[in-house]
Amino acid sequence: MSTIDSLSNDSLHTDSLYLNTGKGKATHYFDAIVVGSGISGGFAAKELCEKGLKTLVIERGRKVEHITDYPTAMLNPWQFENRLHVTDNDKKQQPIQSAVADESTKHFFVNDLEHPYIQEKPFLWIRGYQTGGRSLTWGRQCYRLSEFDLEANAKEGIGVDWPVRYKDIAPWYDYAEQFVGVSGQNEGLPQLPDGQFLDPMEMNCIERHLRESNQKHFPDRLITIARVANLTKGLKGRGPCQFRNLCARGCPFSGYFSSNSASLPAAFATGNLSLLNDAIVMEVMVDKETGKATGVRVMDAHTHEITEYFASLIFLNASTINTTAILLQSISERHPDGLGNGSGQVGKNLMDHPYGGGAYGEHDDFKDQYYKGRRPAGVYVPRFQNIPGDSISRKYKRGFGYQGDGERAEWPDRMKMEDGFGASFKEKLTTPGPWTFWMIARGECLPYETNRVTLDKEQKDQWGLPLVRVNFEFGENEKAMVDDQKRHAEEMLEKAGFKNIRSFYYNTTGGRAVHEMGTARMGKDPKTSVVNGFNQLHEVPNVYITDGSFMSSSSCINPSLTYLAFTARACAHAVEELKKGGA
Repeated sequence: MSTIDSLSNDSLHTDSLYLNTGKGKATHYFDAIVVGSGISGGFAAKELCEKGLKTLVIERGRKVEHITDYPTAMLNPWQFENRLHVTDNDKKQQPIQSAVADESTKHFFVNDLEHPYIQEKPFLWIRGYQTGGRSLTWGRQCYRLSEFDLEANAKEGIGVDWPVRYKDIAPWYDYAEQFVGVSGQNEGLPQLPDGQFLDPMEMNCIERHLRESNQKHFPDRLITIARVANLTKGLKGRGPCQFRNLCARGCPFSGYFSSNSASLPAAFATGNLSLLNDAIVMEVMVDKETGKATGVRVMDAHTHEITEYFASLIFLNASTINTTAILLQSISERHPDGLGNGSGQVGKNLMDHPYGGGAYGEHDDFKDQYYKGRRPAGVYVPRFQNIPGDSISRKYKRGFGYQGDGERAEWPDRMKMEDGFGASFKEKLTTPGPWTFWMIARGECLPYETNRVTLDKEQKDQWGLPLVRVNFEFGENEKAMVDDQKRHAEEMLEKAGFKNIRSFYYNTTGGRAVHEMGTARMGKDPKTSVVNGFNQLHEVPNVYITDGSFMSSSSCINPSLTYLAFTARACAHAVEELKKGGA
């Protein structure tokens, strides 16, 4: 049976620490309920608790405690039974998740056989059902949306206009970065706004060489160190990063930001947080007289018992597809097509970043230089297409950025490069090989109504809830970027003196970037959008959505920092509205 963990002595009576006590509404009343404990849900919990609200976080997955439940964090490769390989049994149990999980991380991803969904077209739905969700395994890249991103829909007549601009969200980016701890370097680019950064990680010699070459030959193509939520110095009792690059196993040093290492401990420290694990939110309940949400109906993941929890504020942060499912499952007389779906836009406009083209090359110089440690970040080339100063006529709208890194070939790479046997061959393998550089583009995905999440009318999961159906494919605009992605990567490496240059195109399936977003989009008009500029449901103002669902466009950057900034802003607004009696 699910239990509620709480450090609050006065928010809950002792009897209410267990589900289904029969105590009724008063036993299960909170000021706020947050659905989901991942990167945005954990941050919402922190913000609401610090503002004095008794807050219940509901997590559908198991309990994972920071440090205690990171079983592989300190293991060496030879200590794994299968030496970190994905086995046939792994592929059977996790045919979707094994695209990103290995033997060291698979316990943080769902068993696909137990959590089926329907792919009308191929889409990888990557999920982690546990305390902290995917904040334990995210890539930690942190970039800000720019004014170009926020005004593009309006200028091009695509989707709906964002109801906010950069000046509205910039202070909240500052706020989020200062809590998260983002290392990086300010570069003064309008398409990649600067931030409040810890000291940047250091580029190695081949990366600096490529940066200098670009400054000479392609001054519009800056190379900067990645901006990541890895601490280059201790912050708020966390870190610093140990440069082990084993982040996805869970970090015992709190060297990177996660709900488990940062947000939830801060929330618990207030005495206002209660955490409920193994609890599946079935629907949001609405008062038919006032039109406001009253709480959520929850099923115990193991016993299937149902309990209702009540609150004045509801934050949906279950991740894009699950949040959409909850909205569509929340059917009532006021909302016959799903909660807040009067516009018919819930579930539509699903976006994810396509991994695209790129290039790889080798360099003969710098053989007397090496590096120390395993830096958990690469370098970044910000978007340089279709912005002021770009003189090239493009066949597509928006653009892409490159992520990559330079390193020396190690023995697994050298085995592919060298032939031989015996002592001399072993010596070659154990001698660092040439410097290499690899870069891949991540492009912007436009919002298409045909890319959508729906519920199946007949098929159910093991909890009796409708199976999710996903219909997604990248459009012609995304595909039109590929030639530029390969060509520009090749020419940067060529001008920098690389040889054996090989371009490639990873024709990845939707979902592979694990950046699904857009199915409850933000907009000004309730007739064409789901939430307003403060992330409130237009139709139910005491329900807020601050996971990726609210995104009106995707940009080409990693989105998690944006979720955090909008979450902090929404929480501040929600509490003010609550004080005024408006929520």
